[in-house]
Amino acid sequence: MTTPLIALVTGANRGIGRETARQLAQDHGMTVFLGARDTAKGAEAAESIGAGVIPLQLDVADDASITAAIDQISKAFGRLDCLVNNAGVDYDTDQRAATVDLTRVRAAFATNLFGPWQLVVQALPLLRAAAQARVVNVSSGSGAMEDMRGGTPGYGVSKAALNALTLKLADELRGDGILVNAVCPGWVATDMGGGGRPIPDGARGVVWAATLPPDGPTGGFFRDGRPIPW
Repeated sequence: MTTPLIALVTGANRGIGRETARQLAQDHGMTVFLGARDTAKGAEAAESIGAGVIPLQLDVADDASITAAIDQISKAFGRLDCLVNNAGVDYDTDQRAATVDLTRVRAAFATNLFGPWQLVVQALPLLRAAAQARVVNVSSGSGAMEDMRGGTPGYGVSKAALNALTLKLADELRGDGILVNAVCPGWVATDMGGGGRPIPDGARGVVWAATLPPDGPTGGFFRDGRPIPW
């Protein structure tokens, strides 16, 4: 019997994270840790998906929470085949860079950049213990430098920084066989997005990056499995 791959999806009690966890478990047979800040909501989401999904209390803006979560995965399986950094906050369409509330920006960076960064740092021994690990940073076209404009300063700049982190990690971890990519799900009908295409369509591109073969790309920025400009 083939041993299931082990995945962690952050911010997975709803939206793209929840659907990513569902697709990884149901369509790809992975054992998925469903990360959620709220324990009750995480348990409810995991139960709704069913077999193969384990709720995990995880606040990516809290270092102690990250440590506890990684310790739980380590004790249960001793490895992590796939880390999906999905948790994100504050699509701040009401702000402008020139008049921004920097307290909100710092809070956005804590979740959108430093959370994923700390998770990779702490999970690295588990990722290296896997045969071919994958790291997926769920980003946004709002962080693309090519056509960046004003508005959404905290969200956009934090996602641009996440893209830069993706490039750094991909280069440094290439020798470990760990593929690291950023994925923009597109405009999706989540609570944060407020409209757009169905959630499963947006999650499919995330799952694609999480299940790349050993010769798949690394250090790329993708939407629906196709490269997009940084």
